Amino acid sequence: MNIFKSMENTIVYLAEAIRRIFGPSDDMYPMIGVQPFEGDPYQGHSWAD
Repeated sequence: MNIFKSMENTIVYLAEAIRRIFGPSDDMYPMIGVQPFEGDPYQGHSWAD
């Protein structure tokens, strides 16, 4: 009987992993979109001084 319970636990474990891999995403990221650029681009150090 113990071997059947072990096999059942293994199958449930694998089924949950497959469901998680191929299921819909559960990410909770906010839908903020693209942020506008504010400021001046970095020009770097001028070595020609």
